Formats: sequence, structure tokens, C-alpha cells
Amino acid sequence: MADVLHLLRTATAAEHEDVERTLDLLDPDLDRPRLTGVLTRMHGFWRAAEAGLDGWAVRHPADAEVVSWGVRRRTGLFEADLRTLGAPPAAAEPELAPVADTDAALGRLYVLEGSTLGGTFIDRHLTGLPGLGGVRLRAFSPYGTRTGAMWHAFRGVTRDRVARGGDLDVMLASATGTFRALADWCRSADAAA
Repeated sequence: MADVLHLLRTATAAEHEDVERTLDLLDPDLDRPRLTGVLTRMHGFWRAAEAGLDGWAVRHPADAEVVSWGVRRRTGLFEADLRTLGAPPAAAEPELAPVADTDAALGRLYVLEGSTLGGTFIDRHLTGLPGLGGVRLRAFSPYGTRTGAMWHAFRGVTRDRVARGGDLDVMLASATGTFRALADWCRSADAAA
């Protein structure tokens, strides 16, 4: 059987690209107001996504501990980044599918944790943009030099879950649904602006 992380990556490639196109954070003309708008949408999304994961963690505390859920939360970092940019926290958030079990949680976390890998590129890009010099944001790459280690640990937990009989189809559906919900949420905010 193919590696679960490879299957997740290939099965969600179109949705992942849709999110990247929608957010367009590597745009060379990205300015402070548009960055603030994107962070506001992401804050609302992360708040909803993490609320679902918090409910899962209450029902499955041992699994939440294995994946180190407590140190992976980023809602507060998005809120702090908005404060850094002089903006209020998100006033709205999307309604997301509940996280029924650990397989669904790992699918959602695949999207949230995977974004920290791209976040390192986004951070580097932001430092070179006019009008954003000296602005230090934390939500895009919350782990700093530990990004690779945190991703490696997540991959290990996910692979182990599938090896012990976890439901890959549930993980795939959750990851795909999370990517789609993020893109739809950000597109709807653009349309409302």
C-alpha cells in the first residue's frame, strides 16, 4: 500500500492549489491591507477548525496527547498577528463539519499542520515586501526551527494510525473537506468585500 502521506498529498492536490490561489500570499504586490484581510479570514477559519478539534480532544484525550494537540493550536497566534497589524480579531467563522473521530481529526490536522511548511516560505516572502518591513508574524510558521520536527512527528502519528487500522478514507474525506471549506470561506469573504 502507498504511504498515507503520499496518498493525502495526491488526493488533495487540486484542493490545496485552490487554497493557494485563493489566498495568493506569495503575490509580489501583497500589501498590508490585503494581508490583514487574509489573516482575518484565516483567524476565523482556524478558530472554527480548532473548536472542532477541541471537541475531539475531549472525547479522545489519549489520541490528542499522542499528536500533541495542545502545542499545535494557532488561533491565538492569528489573533496576535492581527493585533500586530492593528486589526481586530475575526468577527465571523465558518460552520465546519464536526470532527467525529481520530481519523477525521488527522485529516483536518493534515491541512492545518501542512500549512506550517508553506508558512516558512510565506514568512520569507513577507520580509521582502514594501510596507511590511519589520512586521513579525507568528501564525504562518509557529514552530520556527522546529517546523520540520513537528511535521515529522505528525507524519509518524498518522502513519502509525493507518498501520493500526485507522480509516484512510475518513482521513482523505476530512482533509479534502477542510481544504474546500478554507477556500470557500476565503472566497466568500472576497466576494463580500
